Amino acid sequence: MLGPLAAGLVLALAAAPLTVAGAGPAAAAGSGSAAEPVGAAQGAGASVITPTPQKQTARSDSVRITSTVDVVTGASTDEASLSLVKKTLRAAGASHLAVGPKTHGHNRLAVHVGGPGENSSSAAALDALGVEGPKCLAAEGYVLAAGGAHGDSAGRVVLSGVDATGTYYAARSLEQVLPRRAHAGATVRGLTVRDWPATPVRGTIEGFYGTPWSQAARLDQMDFYGTHKMNIYVYSPKDDAYLREKWRDPYPADQLARIKQLVERATANHVEFTYALSPGLSVCYSSEEDIKALVTKLETIRDIGVRQFAVPLDDISYTDWNCDADRTRFGTGGGAAGSAQSYLLNEVNKRFIKAHEGAKPLQMVPTEYYDVTPSPYKSALSEQLDKDVLVEWTGVGVVAPTMTVAQARAAKEVFGHSILTWDNYPVNDYATDRLLLGPFNGREKGLAEQVAGITANPMIQPYASKLALSTVADYTWNDEAYDADRSYRAAVREMAGGKPDVERALRAFTDVNHSSSLNKQEAPELSSVISRYWEGKGSSRALTAALRELRDAPRVLRSSLQDKGFVEDASPWLDSARAWGTATLTALDMVEQAKAGHGAAAWAARQKLPGLVAKAKAPVYVDMKGAKIPVTVGEGVLDTFVTRALTEQGKELGLPPQPVGQSGMGVYSGNVPDRMTDGDDATYFWSGAAAAKDDWVGVDLGSDRPVDGITVEMAKSGSEDDYLHQGVLEYSSDNRTWHEVASFKDQPDVTAKAPAGTTARYVRARATADQTSWVVVREFRVTGAGTPTVTGDPPAASGSSQGAVADGNTATTYRGSRAPRQGESLRIALDRAEQVRTVTVLAPEGASGGTAASVRIRVDGEWKTLGRTDGAYTRLTAHHASTVDAVRLVWGSGASEAPVISEVIVG
Repeated sequence: MLGPLAAGLVLALAAAPLTVAGAGPAAAAGSGSAAEPVGAAQGAGASVITPTPQKQTARSDSVRITSTVDVVTGASTDEASLSLVKKTLRAAGASHLAVGPKTHGHNRLAVHVGGPGENSSSAAALDALGVEGPKCLAAEGYVLAAGGAHGDSAGRVVLSGVDATGTYYAARSLEQVLPRRAHAGATVRGLTVRDWPATPVRGTIEGFYGTPWSQAARLDQMDFYGTHKMNIYVYSPKDDAYLREKWRDPYPADQLARIKQLVERATANHVEFTYALSPGLSVCYSSEEDIKALVTKLETIRDIGVRQFAVPLDDISYTDWNCDADRTRFGTGGGAAGSAQSYLLNEVNKRFIKAHEGAKPLQMVPTEYYDVTPSPYKSALSEQLDKDVLVEWTGVGVVAPTMTVAQARAAKEVFGHSILTWDNYPVNDYATDRLLLGPFNGREKGLAEQVAGITANPMIQPYASKLALSTVADYTWNDEAYDADRSYRAAVREMAGGKPDVERALRAFTDVNHSSSLNKQEAPELSSVISRYWEGKGSSRALTAALRELRDAPRVLRSSLQDKGFVEDASPWLDSARAWGTATLTALDMVEQAKAGHGAAAWAARQKLPGLVAKAKAPVYVDMKGAKIPVTVGEGVLDTFVTRALTEQGKELGLPPQPVGQSGMGVYSGNVPDRMTDGDDATYFWSGAAAAKDDWVGVDLGSDRPVDGITVEMAKSGSEDDYLHQGVLEYSSDNRTWHEVASFKDQPDVTAKAPAGTTARYVRARATADQTSWVVVREFRVTGAGTPTVTGDPPAASGSSQGAVADGNTATTYRGSRAPRQGESLRIALDRAEQVRTVTVLAPEGASGGTAASVRIRVDGEWKTLGRTDGAYTRLTAHHASTVDAVRLVWGSGASEAPVISEVIVG
């Protein structure tokens, strides 16, 4: 769905008592006031059941895992549930399972599998435990009870679902409760769980654009959904041409067999495989032939076991008909499109869905799926579409940052139908440089009461999607108990497989891939440590530990994470995270060395940073078309830390602050304002929407400084119209009072001279009219009138300049075009005479002998020698502060190589 239109729990039970309404008399009576965690093997710590059950309580009794367990079944006990229970018991240490309709001895643990409709023994077993059955629970609800009854020596466990799916979910909960032991004998604290889903339909829709999932990944997803009590998967991959372009054509046998394999795996996991056929690109709504073709195609899919169907009509034009007959019959405009779609869907509903007894409601995706604004199109659907058709809706926005109860009510009202949400999270087809690994967030509690179901659109990366999807499962099962952070911690813990080192590594990696439209803050944990460091409240040791964790996380995950699919999905992001860890550790070391007065060590670290940052930005994601997309990790946190570290060490050196890009507009796909001031024309700021009047882009110079020239280079190849089309250049010292320098119109590149004597801290380009195009700024440069003048010899080599030695930027370097001759020097004339205490000369590490020079200052017209340069870092002190108007580097005699100087800093 995010195509052309878009951009185109865990509850660990504590020792305190839990009061459970309606849990049954013995269960309530058996609740201990100081009980050990429910379901914990004695001495083994707390158990977890996820998603969080609606009601659960600890009992004062227990059950014991015996070597032989009676697994009591009924005539129609669900096979998937039984298979899972047997697997769980064996993992808990049972060596023999006696499966049948009755128990064989009081000295064995008895496990009753199946609700009233599956296994008649479960009701009596629940009565013996004093636990109420599942009769009054919602569909897919269940009761799970474990404890001792009169005459039992080992106890009994009952899994009783309202229906077969409920029993399966009880088995999934039991799987989490029982320990994993090699041998029998574990004693497990008793518990009673009464549980049911808050949201009837819960799951995912494979509806993204971009590289499709593999068959193996889809099969793996079915298992994942079953484990997490999700009950729907909507098959709508964009690579299946028989869903869209070839929707009329029958599937080749091998492709149909692959779909059948998915259906069977879904069924085994109690997941409803939903087939979504999208005819909108070519269908003639009024055509009897096309209606028959549509029904015939759906019949062939029903024949392989599919029982739920959808007809999405999203991401198509409804102003251009595919046949003249539709224009004749329905007219033109949105209302006509709504009428045409309603006619087609009603015919499918009548001829196909209602022709099969017990068929599930037809689903559809409207062309206007992303708001609650009344329109002729929505009115037509509301009035003409059969009322039992479910309408899918993405919320207010294609990617809705929030979704509220009021919005869902408005959607039901404006569409006039029950709503199934198509939630575009964690989908990343509109931001393929990102992994969106944060939790499901911004969805109001109570939303489940307003909608028929919630489906999430996953990422292009199926295995990496699991973390966010785990939290979707938690929310949709029990939104009232949902806590995004707690749910996410549990998801990370689950994927880590109980290994503390892997869990720490996974948390460090996911933290720097956390932000999205739903989760505004990037790297919340690391950001907190960084903030405390800069505020002086946290030690460098704490930050070093956090950055080392980030640096080492990719190695740990690659070697120890069991889910190798996640590692493969995340591979370029893992490479980037490791490199960013190295870069930020180097930046931190630079700052700490500077604080300690180790100038040479700090300068050596500073020189490494550009290469390390370039390495961190180098990894690419290769999409299905072969495009190489640089990945983004820790945006606004890791890069910003390096930038600030450079600024802080620059202060120690005496450098002026470096300009920082800013904007009042949103950002598209990670193209942040800092890219306007990075000196690289290939990177750019890109707004997230069209510019409106008074939107702006600009720079913060860090302090009030002389301003001479302003240059703004906008637009880029492929986006030639993305620039501020009409605006003004302005400057300010306080960010409140602005002074105009020049106006411009229809100029992608704008250059202006500031009036003589201008000083400013802030410079910006501001739009003076609304426009329809977005804004790209490649570079925003401000030159100062007070820049020192550099003259002398040797001349600069091609691509270099003598001015680089005094431009306040250590990244630029003067390189002589030849070796110096006897008596030659480089002279830096200051804009005005000033008191000087130190002169610092910086050269690249490994600079040759041609850099050696005598450093002289001119005081009252007389040159005085301060000392000589010594290697890459030289700081010379004037014993008495002197008023200096020039500095001179007099080259040593006999130099055989050209001089190389990064910066001369007078302070």
